[in-house]
Amino acid sequence: MEQYTDYIGYIASGVVLLSFLMRKMLFLRIVNTIGCVFFIVYGILLGQAPIIITNAAIVLINIYYLSKSNKES
Repeated sequence: MEQYTDYIGYIASGVVLLSFLMRKMLFLRIVNTIGCVFFIVYGILLGQAPIIITNAAIVLINIYYLSKSNKES
């Protein structure tokens, strides 16, 4: 189980890192949200509230800005 958890952490890190390579803010927020969801799962598996709380907050912020940009379009 520990190795499985590590893989989720690596995927989360890779996806968040990938999000910073996006040129358009829309894609950055979408990819970053996916990475944060992986981090939330990772935090749950580790039982680490700081990881869960921080990434849940980032997901909410990304959703807010995504919905705001969707209304402006």
